[in-house]
Amino acid sequence: MNAFEKPQNQTDELFYQPQGNEEALFEHAYNHQLPVLIKGPTGCGKTRFIAHMAEKLGRPIYTVSCHDDLTAADLVGRHLIGKEGTFWQDGPLTRAVREGAICYLDEVIEARKDTTVVLHPLADDRRVLPIERTGEYLEAAPGFMLVVSYNPGYQNLLKGMKPSTRQRFVALRFDYPDEAAETAIVVKESGIEEAKARVLVKLANSLRNLKDHDLEEAASTRLVIYAAKLIKSGIAPLEACKITMAEPLTDDEATVSALTEVIYAIFGGEEA
Repeated sequence: MNAFEKPQNQTDELFYQPQGNEEALFEHAYNHQLPVLIKGPTGCGKTRFIAHMAEKLGRPIYTVSCHDDLTAADLVGRHLIGKEGTFWQDGPLTRAVREGAICYLDEVIEARKDTTVVLHPLADDRRVLPIERTGEYLEAAPGFMLVVSYNPGYQNLLKGMKPSTRQRFVALRFDYPDEAAETAIVVKESGIEEAKARVLVKLANSLRNLKDHDLEEAASTRLVIYAAKLIKSGIAPLEACKITMAEPLTDDEATVSALTEVIYAIFGGEEA
């Protein structure tokens, strides 16, 4: 079964806090029919940015969450058996190509390398998708855009993007927002008071400083928002931060205890 989603029309504009000129760069890439690669740590806003830009450009979007078992057929499509016999069902990539939509492959390096090769003719000036099983040579409809993302922290010899694939993309680097921007994001997304949001962001930055020493992943903006929502709903800050910004980062009890000490130091044991 294909793991993809096509969002329904939204009544409210999706909130996105720009960090620089990424919106303008993305829009120029779209206007010139260039594929885009977004790289940045987990939870820094990559997926939100793509959804925001799809909304801003007025394009539908197909999102695919990539994984080890993702096959080319999951992206392109396959023959299925129904009541009236065999029929062809487009995958999310093919649908995007036909409709002139944005196809967003999240954490693309999780997919097998032989799967991502199918992207090559779409990610250069040909902008075509050969469908071997149906004999089609599908030209991308106007408005089609290929976007992929990954976390550079996962890069290793086994998990990486082939140079022949990487060099077909315009690349934008994302990171966690600066303190002021992240505070504004947390306030907007959770409704918490600005003063408490500022303390949570300070805590997140303190935890991020430990990343290279004890943690594989840093505390993401997403986790900061989770903590803020729980605190606003009445959960004590210490408990809210432990279950959102300590336990999700590691399974090692000693490391969790060390992170909890940092949380306690920042909040000073306040109850709510």
